[in-house]
Order: sequence, then C-alpha cells, then structure tokens
Amino acid sequence: MATSPETIEFILEKLRLPAQAGNHGCFKARAMFGEYALYADDKVVALVCDDQLFVKILPESKELADVCDTGAPYPGAKLHYVVEEDQLSKLEYLPAMLLDISKALPKPKPKKKRK
Repeated sequence: MATSPETIEFILEKLRLPAQAGNHGCFKARAMFGEYALYADDKVVALVCDDQLFVKILPESKELADVCDTGAPYPGAKLHYVVEEDQLSKLEYLPAMLLDISKALPKPKPKKKRK
C-alpha cells in the first residue's frame, strides 16, 4: 500500500517548527517508488512507508526507544523507530531530534553529471 500525499502533508505540518510559520522550513519529502523519504537539511532522516513514519535508529534518536516500537519500512531494510500518528503531536522534541540526526549524518555525495 503506497503512502498518500495527505499523510505526507500531515507529517510535514506536525514537524513544522514555530519559527517556520507558513512553510515546512528545512523538512522536505520526496516520492520514491510510491513511498517517501523525509529530508532534513537535504539528508534523509526518516522514511514514510504505508502511511507510517520510520525514524532512523541513531544515538540522536535514542529518546524514541522508550516510546516507539521498531520495525522495517520495507523488506530487507534496517530497523527504524515507528512513530505512530498520535505520537506526532505528543513528541514535541521530534523536529529537533530529526535536525540532530541530520547534523550527525555525513554530507550527501555530489551527483555525477551525465555525459
């Protein structure tokens, strides 16, 4: 089952920081094979698959260990924290955590130009 565009808009709205009134700031989502990758500062910090948010398991996301289950966003993927819809409103620190994950990740490699 593919993720709906409404789900992506809902998640981006919940991640909007107060200083970002009117836009989603540094959070973006890009479609990939019917699902979405969630970016913070141009780095993938989470996936949205089957209308669920899957956050990467890193030291920066350890606060989710006590409140979220783990699961794989697709067969063969590494485990991620599964953030349920009702948790999106309750986890006030989630946007800051995703930004911390982004800071911890290496910069994306530049894409090679096609000839």
